[in-house]
Amino acid sequence: MSKTTLIKNAAWVIGWQAGENGKAAGHRFFHDADVAFRDGMLIHVGPGFEGTADETVDGSRMMVMPGFVSIHNHPTSEPGNKGLNEELGSPKLGQSGLYEYMPVFRILPEAAPYTTRYAIHEMLKSGVTTFADLSGARDSWVEDVAETGIRAVLCPMYRDAVWSTKDGHSVVYDWDTKAGEKAMERAIEIIEEADKHPSGRLSGMMGPSQIDTCTPELIKASHQEAKKRGIKMQIHAAQSVVEFNEMTRRHGLTPLEWLDSLGVLDESTIIGHCIFLNDHPWLHWPQADDFNLLVKSGANVAHCPTVFWRRGIALNHVGRYVKAGIPLGLGTDTFPHNFIHELEVAMIVGRIMSGDYNNATTEEIFDSGTIGGAKTLGRDDIGRLEVGCKADLVMVDLDHAYMQPVRDPLRSLLYSAGDRAVRHVYVDGKQVVKDGEVTTIDVAEAAAKMTEYQKVTMSTVRQRDWAQRPIEKLSPMSYPDAH
Repeated sequence: MSKTTLIKNAAWVIGWQAGENGKAAGHRFFHDADVAFRDGMLIHVGPGFEGTADETVDGSRMMVMPGFVSIHNHPTSEPGNKGLNEELGSPKLGQSGLYEYMPVFRILPEAAPYTTRYAIHEMLKSGVTTFADLSGARDSWVEDVAETGIRAVLCPMYRDAVWSTKDGHSVVYDWDTKAGEKAMERAIEIIEEADKHPSGRLSGMMGPSQIDTCTPELIKASHQEAKKRGIKMQIHAAQSVVEFNEMTRRHGLTPLEWLDSLGVLDESTIIGHCIFLNDHPWLHWPQADDFNLLVKSGANVAHCPTVFWRRGIALNHVGRYVKAGIPLGLGTDTFPHNFIHELEVAMIVGRIMSGDYNNATTEEIFDSGTIGGAKTLGRDDIGRLEVGCKADLVMVDLDHAYMQPVRDPLRSLLYSAGDRAVRHVYVDGKQVVKDGEVTTIDVAEAAAKMTEYQKVTMSTVRQRDWAQRPIEKLSPMSYPDAH
């Protein structure tokens, strides 16, 4: 039976206001307002709800805001890297950690259900209500994610080649196109399973893994499949100096130019990272004009600053992407899957890269984490609090010490309190975080299992490392043990 929930008299609401009288639509602060929802949909946002409610929640000391949309995450593997690769990059491979360290530290596939739950636990606690899961296909994936209560876009990754380094300064590719085709077929099965899930919270996305590990045929086939199904395709591209040089060596084109030559650089494509355009200060390729190509194409960008700043790498710069109208959303990519932390990092890196404190403003970054992410996924019913949208929302505790004084509660949240002030979270009208704790996930079990699997990974790194280094050499502790 239908149940109406009313959040009554919220001190602050970040609601959506339609454009009128020449003013643009956008998020706006509402004061002493009500938010009501029924059957997973918002039925009232603003002052003076006059209907009846089955459940009433006191909002007088709360800020109600839309749930965040995180469009690029690897929950299967990344939580298991905590304590291992925060300060690792390959100095002879553009400071990236992709080629030398990612294959060495990858946690066992059997850990996937636990690492995924652990990551989603972090997302929910930081106000994420929708996320894109870029992982390898597995049998229990759809149900594992559905049980957590989050809204998810499953993006099974597949590729024709596996990369590795044999010497720490060059990358080799082992190609198997038949395996790539078969993996794409399995990905489509997962997407169809997600679409049919009775929760209605799951959907799919095509996911050719990386631009340098996929043949033109696989990428074009993926793009065609996405178009046919009315969904998006996400591909890692322009994410490292190594990749940029590899693509220009193969084709004489930048990564973006090559995608454009294949006919796939358009509004149905999300580019994971999209950092190394031809005008990035680490490169010299004046023959291209990647930025304007990107603007004209309508292609989307998934920006994940944390995983890159750890290696001294940054997008140049997020403010110009946003101001140019490039559809841009944010993702956590690595641990922690704390989205509010990622928002703050995006502001910091954007201002440092631009040298301008007016760059990467609170408004620009919050928009990227809400309506921006929704737009990249092709949705207008999430990322905003508006009648007719999904009841995906977050309640922030204004009485939390780190939120005080509450002059601008959004700035207090992003700059000071972080996820510590997130009190309640609802997805599809159902509460999944209550009093700061996730109610749908046994995080203690997930953490314990993840720890066990990480120990197995650490005990076998020498077998996967090109130089056969033990864990103590590959990833030294911050300080040595006392003697």
